Amino acid sequence: MEIPKKQKAQVITEFGLNVKLQEIDVPEPKSDQVLIINRICGYCENCHTSGRDNNCENQEELITNKFGTFQQFITIAEGEAVKLPENVDLKKAAPLMCAGITVYKGLKETNCQSGEIVAISGASGGLGSFAIQFAKNSGLEVIAIDLGNEKGQHCKDLGADHYLDASKPDLIKRVKEISNGRGPHGVLVVANAIKAFEDALEYARNYGVVVAIGVPNQNEFKADLMNIIGRHLTIKGTTLGNRQDFKEGVALLAKGKIDIPVEVRGLSELPEIIERINNGQIKGRVVLDTSK
Repeated sequence: MEIPKKQKAQVITEFGLNVKLQEIDVPEPKSDQVLIINRICGYCENCHTSGRDNNCENQEELITNKFGTFQQFITIAEGEAVKLPENVDLKKAAPLMCAGITVYKGLKETNCQSGEIVAISGASGGLGSFAIQFAKNSGLEVIAIDLGNEKGQHCKDLGADHYLDASKPDLIKRVKEISNGRGPHGVLVVANAIKAFEDALEYARNYGVVVAIGVPNQNEFKADLMNIIGRHLTIKGTTLGNRQDFKEGVALLAKGKIDIPVEVRGLSELPEIIERINNGQIKGRVVLDTSK
């Protein structure tokens, strides 16, 4: 796409009502690339609570509140962008800013410390692939869980210490066996199956934290309250990370501490990609090139 030379803009020349519509030169874009953060207000209770600006009460999200996702150019406030280091491939950074930062925040919410055990349910997909690497960078022992043995090697290649097939009937028993009989300290559920959430509450250890990220077709699942109360379990939900999480995630990508298998496809291929996602055939992440 050719960048136009001129644009119309409301120009404020002085305080008051002196606003004039003028035709001005379009600024020349610099070589630096930036990543867009959903707009936050900066003054609500969540914005003023450390680490909660990702849940701004007045947040404006792309697609939901404003356009821009499938456009070549979009205007944003300076504070809504994170500078991308020169050595970072934009195709790798794109999924980091959604899937990657989401699970990065989720892992923090498990409160797991270096040397402890975390289970990642739905480990071979886009979110899980990031989660495995972030967990290993935090010094955690990782139990990767997904459907089918064929996904095990993918998870092991990313650094998982163990892989378990969730379709096997003895999943809960096997998770506990490889975590000293007690279960993992934290569980990150990025799978979109109700059973994954129900199982997590069974194999998490006493005082464990189960963090829900995956979005199943059903919004309700059964939970044994006596199990939760008696074993002091914590259930949390979380979405996208905050500004600090963005910066930390980009830094890890720039240092080569994490990577993500990326498949670049054209926007015209979206129906086929959606079908593959629904069939559980995607490993890593698909990035859409909107020009194709």
